[in-house]
Amino acid sequence: MISSVLVANRGEIARRVFRTARALGLGTVAVHSSADALAPYVGEADAAVHLPGHAASETYLVGDLLIAAARAAGADAVHPGYGFLSENASFAQAVLDAGLTWIGPPVAAIAAMGSKIEAKKLMDAAGVPVLRQLAAAEVTAAELPVLVKASAGGGGRGMRVVESLAELRSEIASAEAEALSAFGDGTVFCEPYLASGRHIEVQVLADSFGTVWAVGERECSIQRRHQKVVEESPSPLVERVPGMRSLLFEAARKATEAIGYVGAGTVEFLADEHGKFYFLEMNTRLQVEHPATESVTGLDLVALQLSIAAGEALPAEPPESVGHSIEVRLYAEDPATDWQPQTGRLHRFVLPGSEFTAGGPRSGTPWIRVDSGVEDGSDVSPYYDSMLAKVIVWAPTREVAARRLAAAVASAEIHGVVTNRELLVWVLRHPAFVAGDTDTGFFDTYGVGGEKQDVELSALAAALAEAARNRARAKVQGRLPSGWRNLPSQAQRKSYAVGDSTYEVSYRLTRDGLVTDGDVKLIEASGELVVLEIAGVRRRFEVAAYPGLVCVGPVQLVPVERFADPADQLAAGSLVAPMPGSVIRVAVEVGDEVKQGQALLWLEAMKMEHTISAPADGVVVELNVAKGEQVEVGAVLAVVRGGEDA
Repeated sequence: MISSVLVANRGEIARRVFRTARALGLGTVAVHSSADALAPYVGEADAAVHLPGHAASETYLVGDLLIAAARAAGADAVHPGYGFLSENASFAQAVLDAGLTWIGPPVAAIAAMGSKIEAKKLMDAAGVPVLRQLAAAEVTAAELPVLVKASAGGGGRGMRVVESLAELRSEIASAEAEALSAFGDGTVFCEPYLASGRHIEVQVLADSFGTVWAVGERECSIQRRHQKVVEESPSPLVERVPGMRSLLFEAARKATEAIGYVGAGTVEFLADEHGKFYFLEMNTRLQVEHPATESVTGLDLVALQLSIAAGEALPAEPPESVGHSIEVRLYAEDPATDWQPQTGRLHRFVLPGSEFTAGGPRSGTPWIRVDSGVEDGSDVSPYYDSMLAKVIVWAPTREVAARRLAAAVASAEIHGVVTNRELLVWVLRHPAFVAGDTDTGFFDTYGVGGEKQDVELSALAAALAEAARNRARAKVQGRLPSGWRNLPSQAQRKSYAVGDSTYEVSYRLTRDGLVTDGDVKLIEASGELVVLEIAGVRRRFEVAAYPGLVCVGPVQLVPVERFADPADQLAAGSLVAPMPGSVIRVAVEVGDEVKQGQALLWLEAMKMEHTISAPADGVVVELNVAKGEQVEVGAVLAVVRGGEDA
């Protein structure tokens, strides 16, 4: 019997497991790094154990600390969540050796799938279709493009698409370095790259009595940097191709049985438009996108993990899937700047829906579920994955599900950190997505878009709201409009930055109302709400002001100081850190001549690697960082000057 569960993880998945554990009457134990001390999941557990340090390598990746925490808090079972040590066979064995229950598959099954190279050999022998592996030294031009992949991990880490033989060696070295940092194993391999494939995966569950379930498929084709952004069940492709589902399920069951699997897992495939598919990997853990399967089946996959770990049997057959579910991942990142991760304070974080509803009644009425690791006031740190929440919808049809989810995400209130929210709404409303044309090259084909926002009107609303706040605080003549003059005078001006763009607002408040560019009338203005009539159409703008930030609906504006401090100006050629992160490699020294676009150093933040390149031909005259250093956003990393100026 299990009485208390330690979740060897953090954030959203820890909260998710705690929810089910509490519903089953089990005790809950959290572990947290110093950076996560105030995270919501920590306060929700019955007990919490501090892991000193910030980086994952000091905390969530140290198995001995996690096992010691379980013993100290009296937990008798360990749930690994996903990521970190969830697919580490040595950690699973250490948990068992400590006399604790491992809520996961057998150690041998984890080890069998731990190497993608060996896993493909096993699957091939079991009759599961596989893509052939290519030896890096033997790749020919005719076999390009190829995909370089880390053997020991997933999540897009250690993965590179290579389209020319000249780049192959350097890309392999880069993938090896990233894989070593992420998984402790730098082994990589090559395989043919299918640029427009479909990513289809099958959720499996198996008990220790020989029952194996294939519990529906999910399509996860819309990805950035080989990491999933949108997932859905069932797959539009599988729905279209006759007989594909039964073949997929058969292959998934073969894979599961071939390694003596027990517990919840996912068998992933790459498919073409005709329904032909190939084994990619097996994730020997719960997937991030498991709520999509829970939504269409009504199952609680975490509860089933717990019951299987406790030695209970599955029913003979899984439930049938009903309706359609779509899940989107809300990331703290800026898609417009190469998906750059964002950090900072979340002043406000409100998403419509019910948190952690697993399955739930399927009466025909669409519903929204939110699985989140953050809340109002949470700090988004640079140490971990940038995912803030998953928003999941269930509806009777795919069309209704997409429309309902787009509306829910569009109405979210997220203040303080740039997110991919507008991108998600754009994808869900894109004609190609609505038609089910969702291959892995979606962003390559259609670009990176976003829901259009009227930044100019938002900036005007921000300026009017600020003026209203100022008048409300005024101790003298507070009832007069802002900037009032007896005679016509110059307009009031206010500037705001949105990304790399600056928007200047110019307006006057007169006896006859608002005077500004365009057909705009001011109906109402307070510090929190501005109502404007634009060409006869009335619109409301909700305004929230924070230090150094004004949020007008989804638009985040940074007030521009009228008189900049000269001390804040950077030297010409300065390369600054675009986000907080760790310096993982440095390729140059002071005095080196560099070419425009040449990679100088690499930063790692939120599970992503970012290259800092030379802005122009020149000489490195300053190098202010070394490998292993942690840097803050805006820190000057290096200075490159033109040859004659160096």
